[in-house]
Formats: sequence, C-alpha cells, structure tokens
Amino acid sequence: MSKTKNSKGTVDIVTLGCSKNLVDSEQLMRQFDALGYKVRHDAEKPDGEIVIINTCGFIGDAKEESINTILQFAERKKKKKMDKLFVMGCLSERYLKDLQTEIPEVDKFYGKFNYTNILTDLGQEYRADLRLERTLTTPKHYAYLKISEGCNRSCSYCAIPIITGKHRSRTMEDIENEVKYLVSQGVKEFQLIAQDLSSYGLDKYKSLKLPELVERLSDIPGVEWIRLHYAYPAQFPYDILRVMRERDNVCKYLDIALQHVSDNMLKIMRRNITQKQTYDLIKRIREEVPGIHLRTTMLVGHPGETEQDIEELKEFMQFARFERLGAFAYSNEEGTHAYETYEDNIPEEVKQERLNEIMALQQTISAEINQAKIGTMLKVIIDRVEGENFVGRTEFDSPEVDPEVLIPLSTEGVKIGEFYKTKIMDASEFDLYGR
Repeated sequence: MSKTKNSKGTVDIVTLGCSKNLVDSEQLMRQFDALGYKVRHDAEKPDGEIVIINTCGFIGDAKEESINTILQFAERKKKKKMDKLFVMGCLSERYLKDLQTEIPEVDKFYGKFNYTNILTDLGQEYRADLRLERTLTTPKHYAYLKISEGCNRSCSYCAIPIITGKHRSRTMEDIENEVKYLVSQGVKEFQLIAQDLSSYGLDKYKSLKLPELVERLSDIPGVEWIRLHYAYPAQFPYDILRVMRERDNVCKYLDIALQHVSDNMLKIMRRNITQKQTYDLIKRIREEVPGIHLRTTMLVGHPGETEQDIEELKEFMQFARFERLGAFAYSNEEGTHAYETYEDNIPEEVKQERLNEIMALQQTISAEINQAKIGTMLKVIIDRVEGENFVGRTEFDSPEVDPEVLIPLSTEGVKIGEFYKTKIMDASEFDLYGR
C-alpha cells in the first residue's frame, strides 16, 4: 500500500449503530486528520492500512451485524490486506473478554469511552485542544450534538445502562463551545441526542436543565434549527414545551420513546409511568405546542404481553396519531432485569405478527398525516441531490429516519444546505413532493 509523502497512511472507520456512535467516530476522525492520516468513513471499499470498527451492542440484530463486520475484516487481516484492525464501541464495551478470546485477529478491543487510546497505541499523541472538534460525516449544514452519556433508568429490557453506565451530563458551557465551533464550520441545524434527554442536568446541576440548555443554544448566532431526540416520558421536563413555543429556531419536534401503554406492560417493563399519565403527557404536549410532530418507539413481544395489551396499544396509537413511529420486537438481552426474571416465551412468529400489526396501523396514520400537508407552505432545508430531485426536510423531519421532501432538479437557484419556502404538491406515506 503506497503512502503519499505527507501522509501516515489511510484509516478507514466503519460506524455501526446510532448517531451517538457517529459522534464518537467523528471526534476520532478529527484526531487522525490532525495527525496527517488520510481518514475515510464508511467507504464503499475500505482498504486502509488501519481499520477501526465502531460497534453497536444494543439488541440481537445489531450485535449480529457488528460481529459479522468484525469477522469480515478479520478475514482480510488474515490475508495480510491490512496492517491493523481495532474495534471500539458498545459491543466491545459489553463483551470485551469474549471478543478478545474469540476473534484474536483484532489487534485490540476498546470500550465506549477509552477509544482515544487507539492513538497512543499507534504511537501518536491525543490532541486535547481538539476535543470539541469533529470531522463531520453528515452534510456540512447539520450535525448531531451529544449532551450526555449513560442512563439511570432501570427498564426491564434495556442493556444501555449496562453498556454506558450512569447518566453523566456535559456542562452547558462545553456544549455551547462545541456549537459555536460547529457553526463556524457551517453547521446550521443541530440534532440534540442522549440516551435520556429528559434527565439532562440532574447529576451536574441538581435539577432538570434541558429547557435552559436549549434556550442558551438557540441564542447562539447561526443556529437555525434545534431538534430534540430521545426524551424519556417519566419525570418529563415540561418547561421545554414553553421553549419550543417561544423560540422559532427550536423545531416543533420531539422524539420520545414510550415503548408501550397498557398498565400491565408499563409495570412489567419498569417504565415508572401509568397509562393515564402517558395519555395526559401526549395531550399536554399537543396542547402546549400546537402543530408539534412526535416521534416514538414501541416495543412488542416482551414477556408478559397479551393480545389485550396490543389492543390497548393500537387504541392509544389511534388517539395519539404519532407523526413518526418505529417499533421493534423484544430481544432477550443478557444482564437485563427481564432476562434474569422472565422466560422469553412469546414465539418469534407472534412477536413478528404483533410488530406487523403495529406498523401497518402506523402506515395508515402516516399516510393520512402526509396527505393533509398537500397545499401547505413549509420551510425546507436541502440535504442532497438524488436521481431527478433535490432532497430536503422540514422542521418536522430528522435526518435518516423521517420523511423527506422531493423537489424537481430542474428547479432553478436551489443550493444544498440552504432553506426554501416550499409548497407541498403531493404526498405518499413516506415522502412529500414540493416546489
């Protein structure tokens, strides 16, 4: 493998899992950039001297994808097609010793929080002065912004606290400085992310500080959109609804994972909220922020779930009419309360049937909501060109997971990363068509 005169070689970073992992990869990429390496992310044909895989270990499917990816590169290393193979992230945080034994081709495994040691293990120095800087893998006009790590909740099915540990908030000043840096790089839109947005500030400031943080970020010149991901319904910071109402650059959008609604399941899942409180929460959010779009996640097939629970969930979906809803089937994860307490006795085919029922209902709801937007004028940011269209999003759409707005490529004067008032001409269940 040839190296240019000013290069120390090529590093390929492969990121699996969520946007929180992506932020870690971007921070590591900036360090390698500064050291003179050529760095690529999720390259179509990764063939660098060094490959780093950032893994996910949340549920069965994600773990399988991570292991298969590691094995694929381990084979390449056996054939001497690369020099170094490193693995970091959630999977290796959770199964470090097992992985070290079972995949010896990997030069070293790192967890979720010590991955900067890769630099020192390569004989390089970590640049603390660059700790807030990142090499963005997203289009340059938006970025993910991680405001905390970890989770103090004790949901029965969830392995996240096992992987990430206790909830730890970043300081508001630290986050503000990162946003100012990213704005200077051309970022206009910020997706605030955490395992639990609702608890932000509780550990560091002894009170719920998400509303104050969002206000401070929205005051920074150049911040045009702030969008909130992964709020928790119990102990919800209601003052954030006032901030959404008052601040034009805080999107009327909230990602709040509810998981279920029947009292039976909420108790078994240890969600610390009741069915009535959940209904009241959704009602209050919609009343206080007219026009808000809600994204949620549902979990079906958890031990103890009955057909009656599914019927109550469908009834709730008809009431709440979530603009965005995803669902997944229960995965029996080692170390969780459910794994230790209950038998995973709902057959996989039943889990899948319930999942299909939920998603079919949501498909109908989503189509109706999109149809209602025909004829309206919406502010749209343009992300990219694809086929015969510019592809953009409204304030109600987060990247990767939500519907997009397609605008004919023949439209004159349209630029990627800019905002445009767009009239919605047509709609499908997934996308809007505008001009």
